[in-house]
Amino acid sequence: MNIQKMLKQAQEMQSKMADMQRDLEARSAEGQAGNGLVKLTLTGKGTLTALHIDPQLLSADEKEVLEDLIIAAHREAKETLDEAASSAMNQLTGGLQLPAGMKLPF
Repeated sequence: MNIQKMLKQAQEMQSKMADMQRDLEARSAEGQAGNGLVKLTLTGKGTLTALHIDPQLLSADEKEVLEDLIIAAHREAKETLDEAASSAMNQLTGGLQLPAGMKLPF
């Protein structure tokens, strides 16, 4: 096996991985819950950048409901970002599955 060729392929993969990571970081995802009563936006790194709460939820009686809806909306946006990262990784690796527990940096 040609070591030079393997090193070149590894460098190309590393470059593609960096490009993919930059692309994922530039993305954003919206999550919503309660039929749109709570909406939020996350960056590709998972940073919350926007939050919209319908005014009808802004009462002391709705505190627990509001908290649950924010968590649900965040989960939805995070899952969208995770799916995008997984899809990008599959494209990069040609569908090669990583061993269980092995994670690449995102």
